[in-house]
Amino acid sequence: MSERSMDPRHDDELLEEVEKELKEPDMYKVVLHNDDYTTKEFVVEVLQVVFHKPAIEAMKIMMDVHKQGKGAVGAYTWDIAQTKVAQVGQMAKEREFPLKCSVEPA
Repeated sequence: MSERSMDPRHDDELLEEVEKELKEPDMYKVVLHNDDYTTKEFVVEVLQVVFHKPAIEAMKIMMDVHKQGKGAVGAYTWDIAQTKVAQVGQMAKEREFPLKCSVEPA
């Protein structure tokens, strides 16, 4: 006999496996902001290079940014959103554009 079967604490006890609830990570929108100096072509380039948007979708987002003052690019986890913002900032700095990119709760 095993030690367990001799232990009265385990007699007739139903052992249940407890499932852990996995919570989905919080998501954050990456938003581009319009300015008077950054070219539309550069915004489209950023959307294609950093966010891997096809040309037509990049043009639509760029026009949203231009007409509405800002436009959501996508929703990402915190770390990825922050990385995208840093990549946009680096590209803009290298090309001397003041393009602003921020993160908002989704």
